[in-house]
Amino acid sequence: MKKIIFTSILLIATLTYFFWPEKVISYPSGQVAPDQPIQQNLSLNKVWKKNEFNIKALAEYKIKARVLSRNDFSIGRESEISPVDFALGWGPMSDQDVIDKIEITQSNRWYHWKTDSYPIPQQEISLNSANVHIIPKDDLTEEKIKNVYKGSLVEMKGYLVEVTVDDGWHWKSSLRRDDTAGGSCELFWVEELTILDNE
Repeated sequence: MKKIIFTSILLIATLTYFFWPEKVISYPSGQVAPDQPIQQNLSLNKVWKKNEFNIKALAEYKIKARVLSRNDFSIGRESEISPVDFALGWGPMSDQDVIDKIEITQSNRWYHWKTDSYPIPQQEISLNSANVHIIPKDDLTEEKIKNVYKGSLVEMKGYLVEVTVDDGWHWKSSLRRDDTAGGSCELFWVEELTILDNE
């Protein structure tokens, strides 16, 4: 009997996870995060540890952006330090009219988009959006992340970082917004997260 109950609960949880509508936040027309991210590269070493991970700050980073998509992770070494990716959009990519005309998806640690009719030039889409691997500073920050939804407007402050482990494993942030190939994602140690949605 207990096995049947457990199986039923597991089935309900699985169906809810896959078929429950994703919460999406919408905004009025217009750019709600018009400014470019602010980055200040560091010349002096700033290093610390989180569990087994050695973290080196490469640049101070501040961004206000729409969350075009989010992807959560629980498997793999990367997920131990970065449990979620945000696809972020600023400038024209924070405008609801533009976002509504672009299909945004994420798979693994990549961000993808496609559109049948470009609402803005293709280069503008690439230059004003990015896939960002989020490293929450602490449990409180990680708890806040649970309240970030597709479409949310957020402001985050912290550091773009390089992460290493003593066995040779490493993961390094891009320091450019105009790259698109492998290694082009930002690896973002988030010290402050503010959700600006008014619901």
